[in-house]
Amino acid sequence: MEGEKINLSEKARLDYELVQKALMGDEKAFTRLLSRYKDAIYFMLLKMVNNRNDAEDLTLEAFGKAFKNLHQYSPTYAFSTWLFKIASNNCIDFLRRKKGTYVAIENNGDSGDNSEAVKLKSKEPNPEEKLIRQQKAILLHRIVRRLKPRYRTLVELRYFREFSYEEIAKELDIPLGTVKAQLFRAREMLFKLIENTEMRKED
Repeated sequence: MEGEKINLSEKARLDYELVQKALMGDEKAFTRLLSRYKDAIYFMLLKMVNNRNDAEDLTLEAFGKAFKNLHQYSPTYAFSTWLFKIASNNCIDFLRRKKGTYVAIENNGDSGDNSEAVKLKSKEPNPEEKLIRQQKAILLHRIVRRLKPRYRTLVELRYFREFSYEEIAKELDIPLGTVKAQLFRAREMLFKLIENTEMRKED
């Protein structure tokens, strides 16, 4: 690709280089891309859904979908712009399934433009929704194996098998509050593992 001819910022050029490495199978490049944008994606989604658990779930889904379709990214625009669009659209689909209403989103890309709220009508079901489990597995598969068994089981049920919190509580015969608390801890551990991987790369 002729990415060098595209007028990208220094940050966007680094992202493009990481994308190229990731496409060649460099797992650390995937991790670094996630580390660079996970907080910004999370806080954007938190504004949209106003729920920490949902925002954390949707953050992982967004990166899973982006990494699954990384070959479709074009350097004619910043990777962050592409990623935020994926995250926003995925969240809109989530809210449509949950409420079936109009939702407001913010354009939080790093292009330097002022953020603006826009109204988007929820769309019809995306044919790619059936691939969400596979997409999330691509992101989490290797890292999840490093969790303690009880947390690994919770993550597998929630993200790979897509159980609801209530279904997990019934499956494991534990209180609903315990499921939510332990899943919150499991997500913290997942992000910490990702961050530690990134820190080791930079050493």
